[in-house]
Amino acid sequence: MQYTTSYSETIYTFVNSINTIEGGTHLSGFKSALTKTLNDYAKQNNLLKNEGLSGEDVREGLTAVIKVQIPNPQFEGQTKTKLGNSEVRGMVDSMVAQSLGEFLEENPHVAKRIIEKAALASQAREAARKARELTRRKNVLESSSLPGKLADCSEKDPSLCELYIVEGDSAGGSAKQGRDRHTQAILPPRGKILNVEKARLDKIFKNKEIFAMITAIGTGIGEDFNVEKTRYHKVIIMTDADVDGAHIRTLLLTFFFRYMKSLLDHGYIYIAQPPLYKIKKGKIERYVYSDNEKEQMAQELGEGYEVQRCKGLGEMNPEQLWETTMNPENRTLLQVTSEDAVLADEMFTILMGEKVEPRKEFIQTYAATVKMLDI
Repeated sequence: MQYTTSYSETIYTFVNSINTIEGGTHLSGFKSALTKTLNDYAKQNNLLKNEGLSGEDVREGLTAVIKVQIPNPQFEGQTKTKLGNSEVRGMVDSMVAQSLGEFLEENPHVAKRIIEKAALASQAREAARKARELTRRKNVLESSSLPGKLADCSEKDPSLCELYIVEGDSAGGSAKQGRDRHTQAILPPRGKILNVEKARLDKIFKNKEIFAMITAIGTGIGEDFNVEKTRYHKVIIMTDADVDGAHIRTLLLTFFFRYMKSLLDHGYIYIAQPPLYKIKKGKIERYVYSDNEKEQMAQELGEGYEVQRCKGLGEMNPEQLWETTMNPENRTLLQVTSEDAVLADEMFTILMGEKVEPRKEFIQTYAATVKMLDI
């Protein structure tokens, strides 16, 4: 879109996501014209069942390129990120309304898809709002509002409390029986949680397992997140030492990085390290946590020992799970940090996002360097 005067021209070009920056009067004209034109078209063609679309709904995912040519541009601020000429708004408004209206009439299939996308954004926004209100109403310090699967600890000082997010009901049952009830809480999500990298916010709020974690941790989510309200200063992911366990752990880390990143920044997220092998010789039993430890233990014991691969947390009785993975005196915890947030963001996008090609390229690039492949 271009407006040209007969005067000596000075060009001001704005290119950016219109949801993340205020561009001045020309952008205001674009926003109002865009919203009104799409709403008018949707109502005329009976494409909306409910009320009209908001500006936030129609702009989701949209990038605008607006080129305005005017004499004597007036900028707001030293950085010149906003054009202040008030006459520009009317020009942009009328041109967008006319051009967009013609485009929608000439391309009804495209217009329908645009309206459907905006309507879906509206539904997601409304569902997320209702879910946030529900979260606000719940007082997580009252036992009646805590998720049913949570076996909470008796200690109320968050700095002394630990929440174990345990893979599966079987391991969760053993963890509940073997834990230190004073400081250790257990929450066993069912199966693999939703991949939040691919899901809209309304689906995230509707997911029972994720909602249980949000309620148990107590910080809220999104715009309501407050790290000072966390009920545990150690949130420990405890999954099996196999492919499925690694997948569940990755899904949980994706959720924490995207929606509770401040927990990572404060060092509140940990990964428990369950044993990989049990080595037995006579009455001697030892649990080891790596192949190197296994080799060292084998050399110490000499011949005649047996090596058993630990199948999973659910195979351990409460005493074994406590002694190998939960006892603060013996356990191994890995603290999760995000030293390079930009790189971490990129990796989550590539490996957990919707686009297949970047993930395929990543796998092909690093396939030859894989040292341990569990298939």
